[in-house]
Amino acid sequence: MTDSRFYRPSKKTFKLAVKKLNDGDILSFPTETVYGLGADATNNTAVAKIFSAKNRPIFNPLIVHVSDTINAKRYVIMNTLAQKLASNFWPGPFTMVLPVKKNNGLSDFITAGLDTVAVRVPKHKVAQELLHIFDGPIAAPSANKSGKISPTTAAHVDSEFFDELDMIIDGGVCEKGLESTIIQINENGIILLRPGSITQEDIEKIAGQSVKMNELQSGSPISPGQLKSHYAPNARMRLNVLTPKPGEAYLAFGHNIETLNSLNLSPTRNLIEAAANLFSMMRALDHLKIEIIAVAPIPAVGLGVAINDRLERAAAAKGPIE
Repeated sequence: MTDSRFYRPSKKTFKLAVKKLNDGDILSFPTETVYGLGADATNNTAVAKIFSAKNRPIFNPLIVHVSDTINAKRYVIMNTLAQKLASNFWPGPFTMVLPVKKNNGLSDFITAGLDTVAVRVPKHKVAQELLHIFDGPIAAPSANKSGKISPTTAAHVDSEFFDELDMIIDGGVCEKGLESTIIQINENGIILLRPGSITQEDIEKIAGQSVKMNELQSGSPISPGQLKSHYAPNARMRLNVLTPKPGEAYLAFGHNIETLNSLNLSPTRNLIEAAANLFSMMRALDHLKIEIIAVAPIPAVGLGVAINDRLERAAAAKGPIE
């Protein structure tokens, strides 16, 4: 890309990125899930810029990204179970909501007044390089306006912010395409706050215990990604549709529908492929400025649970279609 806002990963790029973070500025960088909007997690003013840029409700907490488990322990209390899960799923698309340590140094905006914080170790090589060179925690929600479709390419980020954001590290298309799985560990065990590519079954296998599903919230959440209305296109959405109505765009899965405005998440019904394509295809259909996007049924098993989670929240933004 030739636009001055886009930067390819390089020593010069990382040096500039770290300077921006140290100066209290925000920037966008890729992770294996989606692109993040990053700021120094210890700087109140910098973190406030994230909320302002995203138009994000101040009560909605952020995820703190760190380079490894050792650095995570600087900010959160990790019991034996948390360390076991970390050793299996970090680095990767896995976030844990854990008790914050006293005098942790994190911005108060990140926790939204709670005594817990969401923390993750991303796997993407650009995110890892940035975290290692910066040598500190980076707050990084998805780089989109609050409630809108999450970005999986640098161009998606630019289409949300334009000249509001002057540095986007372009690391290509995000591999996973869905935000990280989020769990909380407390006295009641493990609670799945947001499904993702690491599934409930994956977690139960490692933990050796059941994982409880958390209900979506319309009030103040205890972690990112819990609001009922989220990931929303401008169009209204109609879910579990086998045959679209005339004039509707169609997001297919596994079977081809001969309509002018249709895209197929995965012709072979591969849920990994469907997850990776979900947000980019939702954006592409939304750009057609059609009033309704119909979506094919997605099996609610494995990764399909996370895909359905995002679709249900996207559809909730403008209410059900009769």
